[in-house]
Amino acid sequence: MLPSLQYIKQLRIRLGLTQRNLAAHTGISTSMINQIESGRCRPSYETARKIFEVLNSLEGQSSIKAGDICSRSLMFVQKNDTLHDAIELMRRHSISQLPVFHDSRLVGVVSEDLLARIMIEKDQRDIRRMTVSAIMDPPPPIVDISIPAKALIPLVRFSKCVLVSEKGEVIGVITVTDTLKTVE
Repeated sequence: MLPSLQYIKQLRIRLGLTQRNLAAHTGISTSMINQIESGRCRPSYETARKIFEVLNSLEGQSSIKAGDICSRSLMFVQKNDTLHDAIELMRRHSISQLPVFHDSRLVGVVSEDLLARIMIEKDQRDIRRMTVSAIMDPPPPIVDISIPAKALIPLVRFSKCVLVSEKGEVIGVITVTDTLKTVE
């Protein structure tokens, strides 16, 4: 089933295409595109399908990818580092969460929310001695740099951050703040 025909004009404008550009990409006349968008003509199913396929293809090519919005200065801690070290790193670099590694393998994440909860529950002296592995949350998802950034917004809202990889190696992180870069 195809989307409503009214979306053709919206998608075309969002992609910065003129009716003439869309006509050139689809092989459909500019006049026909104009008539479809104005509601004066109801295209065949095949014509409408062709238009939506081209618009979707162009949208996929022009959309911002995970690699475009991720922060590539990845700060992280090792699982045997102290909570005190993690807190200092987060404070010094104004970051809200840190991936936790065991050597080069991702094993968890430490976030401001988690640290605030621990600070309420534990004595300050205990916090200084605790290791990150004692309180870390499960690891965040890892996505490839080529994933469309807009597709990551629900994932980032749920998990607080997403790590970005290229050829299997973690190269960056996307936080809720980074997803704001997708607003055009």
